[in-house]
Amino acid sequence: MEQTFSCRVEGMTCGNCALTISRFLEKKGMINISANAASGEVNFTTTNDIDVEKVYRGINELGYKVVTAEDEAAHEHHHHSGIQRLLLISALFTAPLLLHMFVGHDSMLNNPWLQLILCLPVYAIGVYHFGVSAFRSLKNGIPNMDVLIIMGASAAFIYSVIGMLFFSGQAHQYLFFETAATIITFVLVGNWIEERTSNATTSAIKALAQLQPTSARVVMVDSIGKESVMEVETKFIKLNDIVLINDGDKVPVDGLVIKGSGEINESMITGESLPVVKEIDSSVIGGSVVVSGNFRVKATAIGEMSALAEIIRLVQKAQGAKPPMQKLADKISAIFVPLVLLIAVLTFVINFWLVDIAFADSMMRAIAVVVIACPCAMGLATPAAVAVGLGRAARLGILVKGGQTLERFKDIKQIVFDKTGTLTTGQLKIKSFDTNGIEDDELKSVIVSLEHFSSHPIAKSILKQWSGVGTVDLQDVVETKGMGISAKDADGTTWQLGSFKLLDSSDVSHKAYDLNLLKNGNWVAGLYIEDELRADTLNTLKSLQQAGYKTIMLSGDRQEKVTQLAQAIGIDEAIAEQTPAQKMDYLEKLLLTAPTVMVGDGINDAPALAKADIGISLSDATNVAMQSANVILSNNKLSNLPKAIKLGKFTYQTIKQNLFWAFFYNVLAIPLAAMGYLSPIWAAAVMALSDVILVLNSLRLNYRKID
Repeated sequence: MEQTFSCRVEGMTCGNCALTISRFLEKKGMINISANAASGEVNFTTTNDIDVEKVYRGINELGYKVVTAEDEAAHEHHHHSGIQRLLLISALFTAPLLLHMFVGHDSMLNNPWLQLILCLPVYAIGVYHFGVSAFRSLKNGIPNMDVLIIMGASAAFIYSVIGMLFFSGQAHQYLFFETAATIITFVLVGNWIEERTSNATTSAIKALAQLQPTSARVVMVDSIGKESVMEVETKFIKLNDIVLINDGDKVPVDGLVIKGSGEINESMITGESLPVVKEIDSSVIGGSVVVSGNFRVKATAIGEMSALAEIIRLVQKAQGAKPPMQKLADKISAIFVPLVLLIAVLTFVINFWLVDIAFADSMMRAIAVVVIACPCAMGLATPAAVAVGLGRAARLGILVKGGQTLERFKDIKQIVFDKTGTLTTGQLKIKSFDTNGIEDDELKSVIVSLEHFSSHPIAKSILKQWSGVGTVDLQDVVETKGMGISAKDADGTTWQLGSFKLLDSSDVSHKAYDLNLLKNGNWVAGLYIEDELRADTLNTLKSLQQAGYKTIMLSGDRQEKVTQLAQAIGIDEAIAEQTPAQKMDYLEKLLLTAPTVMVGDGINDAPALAKADIGISLSDATNVAMQSANVILSNNKLSNLPKAIKLGKFTYQTIKQNLFWAFFYNVLAIPLAAMGYLSPIWAAAVMALSDVILVLNSLRLNYRKID
């Protein structure tokens, strides 16, 4: 029997780490392996009975730390507070080091030993935080950004220590402790920003699991046929158990109605905007909510076999399969790091052996090459732009999880929308009505009077829409679940309002209406109910289409509803009656054609939101949708979607500009240093200037026009 396991792995920070873990699991005979460095999520399946703890110990022995679901909450708190603590300590010691550049040479802050004492804790933090990752990346043969950070900080630190110990007479020319500390502190700021906004995969899974009620009322029958009801934990329900469900309850299991009738809201699972009538032999889905009525349901699927469990698996699969985005800085550093080391070695060899420069001076020139090539600007390039981009997005009501999301917007070609709650508000209203032998005023009065006696969601919507309409006196009011409501007025006229089930079986002409009104058994009116369109839907779609994006509606709602809406809003393509699994399958096909955004709000959208290149959720969406999404439109405005896309593109442009400047500085300065024309003190000044230029360029994001 196949078993699937999921865990988070601390320390899996790059594609190399993910590859190392994947290869280890392959050797252990695992299949369907996905290791996602972006989220830290590892999923794998085994066909044999295995000791999973032994597998986890093996991953730990590789130098990583497995964090299982049980200690996930503790890990989250510890990890967030851990990086924050390291950043605070680093900033505390770095601040006085930076101040020394603005005071006189006789100031205490220029004392070499004081600078060493201030720099040591920051350097130790850098070695502890970045060193392990740098070592692993070198071991795997592809150096990452952390190698540059450690190399730059170490070069500046070692250069300063050598200057302090061997050139005490002119030590101030060789002291770059502030450079070593600044590199580490700046990059920690970037890491902290990423950590604060990263997509927490397991929180989406937890939110899904919480939809399942923790307890259920099971009908027990003793040996003499006497019934009793016992409340038990949901996990103890067995196949074919009979459970009792009443008004307002969550359905505890997937099952079949064997007694009772009523209506159930399945919108969080199917996307269907209207409650669904359930009768004997109807199937129900665990996690859906009983709007009205009471039922006895026989359990047909429990635990891992339920529809909700399948959605959880789809979310895990989608998030695990999403490949980690390798930053442009990492791509540059993969070539840049070995090149700089080679140039530093050649600088020493050429100066000492060929040009006959003194050993100490040759060594200083070689170290100066590494100091000048230190990745302070390169390390700041991405975090600075991302921090400004995320800040502006937040002020606009756009919450973005992680800088990588902003970068991915540049490639998007098509945008997929859910219908209910995304393009529409999820609020029902009367679109139109047709009458036969009844005046409009009388129609409204009778319907409002009848709906006063109903708690159905449609009734509440009608009463809200026709709030100023007068009423008539009614008596003998009877509401039949799944059918409708009936009553008599003072003249003895019988009025009935409800679904097509009120109609004669031969009357097919009126079955298209959502509500039908009968007078003494004769049809007098039919009402079309629609899900109200969001006020900004039309303008948003128009804006996206003008910008060249293909727009697609992917809904679990009925075909006729979807077709009507598609024609009304002019969307490019519309697909109806999709289950969560079908939505994800369709999205996978779209992803093969072009990078795709998914915009949704329901639980049924969660797998698709996770699978898409970028998942976007509205702020009134379900918690699961928001957890699965990369972007949340917090002010609930769909019109912020084009702004988010444009801001993402501008952020990526800024990152590229920053990286170009950082790289250009290195290319220009390294040869000058190698030939001895650029002293380290000037190199440090230019490097500080490069940081200022990067920050100023990043701040331009606050003023670029995105409306």
